Amino acid sequence: MLNIKSPIPLYHQLADIIRAKIRAGEYPTGSRIPSENSLASGYGIGRPTARQATDLLVRKGLLIRKRGSGTFVCEQQKELDLFSLAGTTSAFHKKGMSVATHILKKIRLKAMGHAPENPFSDQKAYFFSRLSKVEDIPVLIEDIYLHETIFSGIEQMDLSRRSLAQIVDEQYYMQPIGGVQNFRIAYLTGEKAQNLEVGADTPILLVKRFLHFDQSKNAIYSELYCRTDQFVFSQTLGGIEDER
Repeated sequence: MLNIKSPIPLYHQLADIIRAKIRAGEYPTGSRIPSENSLASGYGIGRPTARQATDLLVRKGLLIRKRGSGTFVCEQQKELDLFSLAGTTSAFHKKGMSVATHILKKIRLKAMGHAPENPFSDQKAYFFSRLSKVEDIPVLIEDIYLHETIFSGIEQMDLSRRSLAQIVDEQYYMQPIGGVQNFRIAYLTGEKAQNLEVGADTPILLVKRFLHFDQSKNAIYSELYCRTDQFVFSQTLGGIEDER
C-alpha cells in the first residue's frame, strides 16, 4: 500500500508498485492494467495521482495507452542491473541468464602509457580483456586493470571460469567498499567493433568504473563497452525517478 508519510510522492510509490507487478508477471506483456479510476479507488488516492503514475510509466516505456481501449504493458527489453559492486557476472546470473565469457586478452602485467583517466597511468598494472555473450550474441566487453601489488599472482588464475568478484573475495579476502562510475556514449572501430559485432555508427554505452577497497582506492579500474540494442543496462538506486 501507499505510505502517505513517506517523502516519496504518492504517484512515484504507485508507479513502483505497478512496475514491480509487471516484473513479477502479475501484469504480463500485452495485458491491460487497471483503469485509473480503479487504481485511484484501490489505493485511496485521487484520479490525477493515478494518472501521474501511469504517465510516468508511459514515459519510461513500460506502458502504452491505446485510445478507447486502456493502458497496456509494453514488451520489455531485457534489463541488467550491471553496475553494482557485485560485478557483471553476478548481474547476469541474478537474471537467470547463461553468460559465456571469452578472454580476448590474457591477463599480464603491463606498463601503462599516459592515460589521464586511468588511475594506473604511467604505472604498471595487471590487465586483461573479456567478452560476454548471451545466447551467442556479444553484449559486453570489459577492459580490466588491477593494482600490481595487491593482486600479485592473479595472472596464474583462470579468469574464464570464475567471476572476478569471486576471485577477489575468495583468493584475496577483499570486498569493494565503494566506487565511482562515469557514463558516456562512444563509437567503436577496429577489433572492439568486430568483437561486439557493431558498426562504426552504432552508439555504445561506455562505463568507466573505479572500485575502492580498504587496501587501496581505485584498486580495480575497468572500462565497459555495452551494446544497448540487446539489453537495458540499469543501476538500481531506489524508487523510480521522474524525468526532468
